[in-house]
Amino acid sequence: MPSHIELLDFTHPVLDREVTAIGGHYVFTGERRLPYKDREILYFIGYAVVDTSCCGIGGCAYALVQGFVRKWKYKKNSEDLPVSQIEPIRDVLVQREIGRLIQTRDKIFQVTFQ
Repeated sequence: MPSHIELLDFTHPVLDREVTAIGGHYVFTGERRLPYKDREILYFIGYAVVDTSCCGIGGCAYALVQGFVRKWKYKKNSEDLPVSQIEPIRDVLVQREIGRLIQTRDKIFQVTFQ
């Protein structure tokens, strides 16, 4: 394990709120915590729709993994949204294993890591 552990403050998004993006929009529909060995993982499930692009329309469901939870919702930001302290998951082998767990649990094939 590296001597320096990277910790980040992560602001939890509002669920079921449509966010406009280039080419369409996305929505986080669920916040999940997943036990993994002696730790806990924070991830979100959602969907994206491409409907304002010149290249056609489409969409996908996905999971976005934030990382290992170090402090759960330990403060609020200036907009009164909860903030957790997260340790990013950089190990590719661990990412693959977690991706498979999420795919099985949530029936989502696209798993991305922050």
